[in-house]
Amino acid sequence: MSGAIRPWAALRPATARWRAVGPPVGAAALALVLLTGWTAFGGAGRTRPVEAGPGWVLLPTAGAATATAAFFTVRNPGDVPDELTGVSWEFGGPITMKRHLHQGAAGRWEPVTALPVPGRGELAMSPEDADLMIADPPPLKAGQWVEFTLAFRHSPELRLRAQVLAPADRPRRTDGTAPS
Repeated sequence: MSGAIRPWAALRPATARWRAVGPPVGAAALALVLLTGWTAFGGAGRTRPVEAGPGWVLLPTAGAATATAAFFTVRNPGDVPDELTGVSWEFGGPITMKRHLHQGAAGRWEPVTALPVPGRGELAMSPEDADLMIADPPPLKAGQWVEFTLAFRHSPELRLRAQVLAPADRPRRTDGTAPS
């Protein structure tokens, strides 16, 4: 029977190959199925519109420059980062988005074209970090409310109000820093 053909002997190389290749191919297929399901049910990169509450505007002090700044805290509940790309207010005129650059005890500011709002994070504007500079505001009074429109790269515009506050009345956190 030495010359007889054994059909199962021809299958041995294919079976050995499948044993070597099968587990990685199976694992990749399972991973693809799980990732597709996770994405289909909203687990990957959910976008949600940014949110913000009322802000505040620093009242220019008598005898100082008339320029002032507005501050808001913008929260992003989604997974996808967003950006604040533009600002306007009820009085018109240019508003410059800016970020402070600290250099030891000194620093300077520079205009930016967008302010990032990280996914599941916030853009907390403050006099020490990022703010909205208003170069030539009309006369403002402490306690006055003004309206702003914030534009974003991915989220719809937000129409918000901000209260004009004297420097001594600006909001304080319990740690002594000023929030927006």
